[in-house]
Parts: sequence; C-alpha cells; structure tokens
Amino acid sequence: MAAEGSKGAQPVRLYVKGVFTGYKRGKNNQYTHTSLIKIQGVSDKSETAFYLGKRVAYIYKVKSNEFRVIWGRITRAHGSAGTVRAKFKTNLPAKAIGAQVRVMLYPSRV
Repeated sequence: MAAEGSKGAQPVRLYVKGVFTGYKRGKNNQYTHTSLIKIQGVSDKSETAFYLGKRVAYIYKVKSNEFRVIWGRITRAHGSAGTVRAKFKTNLPAKAIGAQVRVMLYPSRV
C-alpha cells in the first residue's frame, strides 16, 4: 500500500507496538478485567495522555490457521513509568502475558 503518486514509498503503520505485561493487581488480589500494557517509546506518565481512549488489539492464531482478535480500549495510566491500563471485550488469557499487542492510533482526539 504505497501512497498515491510516490514511487517506493513505505507503507504507513497505523499502530504502535505494545506488550501485555500482566493484570492489575495488589498484594493478594489480581483483577483480570484490567490489563497492563507497556507501550513502545512511552517512558513516563505525561506521555500516556495521548493514548487514552485508543483501541488495542490482541491478535492470535487458532488451529485452523486463521487469526482472531480481542479488542480493548486504553482507560488510564498506571504508575509513573509509562504503563497504561486497558479493558478488553473479553479478558485476555494468561498465556498472552508477554505477548505483543497493537495500540491503534485511532480514534483521534485532535
């Protein structure tokens, strides 16, 4: 998908890479309805404001060689190191911890 009228243009990626690092938790309890996402290139709390409300996709492959997606949305920051909280339509499975997610650059709030 090269841009119109330009030869050899690179395709545009409409997402930023992120990693599902685990669930929101305390010392004794784990809240699986809220996932923690570390976004690539985001290193402090002030940089997370841009991503609030953005869609998140966890893409995985099933036995029939097709891909499925679990969609979510970034809800707020988590801590001061650039991690965010996200809620997904169905909770992410535990085997997804450490897996890559796509943080879409839409919807735009600009």
